Amino acid sequence: MNIFKTIGEDILAVKERDPAAQNSFVIWLTYPGLHARWSHVVEHWLWTHGAKSLARISSQFTRFMTGVEIHPAAVIGRRFFIDHAMGVIIGETTVIGDDVTLYQGVTLGGTGNETGKRHPTLGNNVLVGVGASVLGNITIGDNSKVGGGAVVVRDVPPNCTVVGIPGKIVMRDGKRVETEKKDAAKHRECLPDPVTEECERLSERIDELERELREDQDEHALDRLAARIDELERRLGEKA
Repeated sequence: MNIFKTIGEDILAVKERDPAAQNSFVIWLTYPGLHARWSHVVEHWLWTHGAKSLARISSQFTRFMTGVEIHPAAVIGRRFFIDHAMGVIIGETTVIGDDVTLYQGVTLGGTGNETGKRHPTLGNNVLVGVGASVLGNITIGDNSKVGGGAVVVRDVPPNCTVVGIPGKIVMRDGKRVETEKKDAAKHRECLPDPVTEECERLSERIDELERELREDQDEHALDRLAARIDELERRLGEKA
């Protein structure tokens, strides 16, 4: 554990990612997300060296002071930044890679009473937006982004953007994802969504009915026109 190296790296990371950041002293003094992160470095060391009760007590004090709750057992990489901080929860078995950014209200939590690895793993350079929840033993791939308010309960591949409830992939490798119909066994993020599929079927049926109605109206219009022509020809014949 080199807390001083961690502090230096984290301050530089804030300067790079936060356009409102001022000088290093102000960042060190006024960013509760950094204070929570630095406290966790000490708490994690205590946890891994057998002082678990002391680590938990310290983490609760940190929560009270910063509004951020990080379990001492969570593993966090380098240059970790929690912007605005308040309301962030990071569970016990969470693993976070390098250069990860979280915004306020983020939850990295579990989905129930599972045992073992029950919290998410975030890869390198992941961004999780305001109020988003990443739940369960899932993996968010490197360079992926989770939109604000999203609820993610399935694995996300690298280089993707996820939005919505439940979270759906809308961008992959810089290209917008319109419709993905892939093998669910190989692509867990593309498991069937019965609600979406039913809406698509209803939309297709409505289009089909509208087309049939237009064709039917066209046929009736031709029949009426033919009858009108016959009527006019009959009248002309009578006058002749």
